[in-house]
Amino acid sequence: MSQFFTSRVFLIVLFLGLFAMAARNVTDPDVWWHLKTGQYIAEHNSVPRTDPFSYTRAGQPWVAHEWLTDFLLYELQRIAGWGGLIVAFAAVLCATFYWLYRRCGPDPYVAGVAMLYGAWATLPIWGVRPQVLSFLLTSLWLWILERSERDRKVLWWTLPLTLLWVNLHAGFALGLALSALFILGEWIEGILARSAKPHLRTAALIFFLDLLLVPLNPNGLRMFTYPVETLRSAAMQNYIAEWASPNFHRAEYWPFLLVVLSTFAALGWSRLQVRARDLLLLAVGLYAGLSSIRMMPLLVLIAIPLIARSCLWDWSPSFSQRLRPAPAPRVFANSLIVVAIAAFAGLHTLQVIQRQPEAEKQHFPAGAVAFLEAHPAQRIFNHYDWGGYLIWRLSPATPVFIDGRADLYGKQLLDQFADTYQFKGDWRQTLQNWRIEEVLVPRDSALATGLQNSPDWTVIYQDAHSMVLTSSPPVTRSEATQLLPSVPQKIHPPEQFAGYYER
Repeated sequence: MSQFFTSRVFLIVLFLGLFAMAARNVTDPDVWWHLKTGQYIAEHNSVPRTDPFSYTRAGQPWVAHEWLTDFLLYELQRIAGWGGLIVAFAAVLCATFYWLYRRCGPDPYVAGVAMLYGAWATLPIWGVRPQVLSFLLTSLWLWILERSERDRKVLWWTLPLTLLWVNLHAGFALGLALSALFILGEWIEGILARSAKPHLRTAALIFFLDLLLVPLNPNGLRMFTYPVETLRSAAMQNYIAEWASPNFHRAEYWPFLLVVLSTFAALGWSRLQVRARDLLLLAVGLYAGLSSIRMMPLLVLIAIPLIARSCLWDWSPSFSQRLRPAPAPRVFANSLIVVAIAAFAGLHTLQVIQRQPEAEKQHFPAGAVAFLEAHPAQRIFNHYDWGGYLIWRLSPATPVFIDGRADLYGKQLLDQFADTYQFKGDWRQTLQNWRIEEVLVPRDSALATGLQNSPDWTVIYQDAHSMVLTSSPPVTRSEATQLLPSVPQKIHPPEQFAGYYER
């Protein structure tokens, strides 16, 4: 009984700590246009089929594949504020790693340490963002697939999950791909072992039914092709950081590199025989994780249980014993530990919520937007990462030039933005063709520095982070000077355009 109680304390402490780690400020550049889309759905009782937020793609077809997530985000923010979003997504991440923990073997200590290892490796993708929901559903989906060997009835749960997932996020295709790989791997194992796999027929039938559910969304059959188009999109590959390969020169990706190396170590040195199915999943997960930052969690969810079972559990049976606390622990001491960690997690989360206004000002042009609210402009050229924030704060009065929906804008417009933002190429032609009235960009960007030296542009607002310039200012230069906040006039060297933007 004491050992059971102590293991429960260990897990409670582990997940409380994980919750505290996962409680983060809302700083993702795209969460803002997701919120605005949710507001649009709530107000119009319909999902937008064309772009309602920009003037560069106004009226063009737009696949709002995250419509249900957007609606839920908006309603949660409306009812519970930013604190509700922060707490909800911290809980989603905890649920994600709970299902990973369930797949890491029978020992709670080994499974807990392995789960924490996996959480560490996926830190770069945490936050209040729709793809975190796909992370949760992928983790649950893998548990269902593995569990189905012992109880094939659990596969039927993929039907409601598919119906939910296809309306939450285009990542539903990942669940279907995992089912297909699972079936293929089991079939190969059956051929190699010359033995029947009785649950394969059930798995194949349910996979077929899952496919039939895909069109049950506002975009219909389009959702069969949209995930493939996204993966093949040159715009997405070139301009969104998370579609690039992880850069192992950056410390934030070192934990993921350790997972990759540990996977090879497990395959090479483990005394357990690795199944053909697991090898197939690992091969696909390894390719995906090394090809795209966004796909790193897939490899983690596949590899961590294998590492836990093959390395920690198999190599050192006494490992879990060494982790166990002294026998007969005192209930009072364990309870005190839980209360202390819970208090820490609660206070930390409260501090994160209280810092949200400050975090918003640090990451987004709150002051500049307040100025634009008082002095509206019809045609504004904006920084890519700020487009979503402008949509949330200024739409529909002021449409944006661009935002994080790279799939909507396409490579041509993204190239135009890149050249203009870097103040090179046909930057002047872009501003003229789109009849740009004002420009809102970071104060140290190349475009801001270049336009300040142009007689055709006037600075009408600037603060420590952002600058607004106008081509035909509604106020005189002397009036504009009076509007400027008192900030150091030193302009930093032009910001290097890295060619990638977070989404």
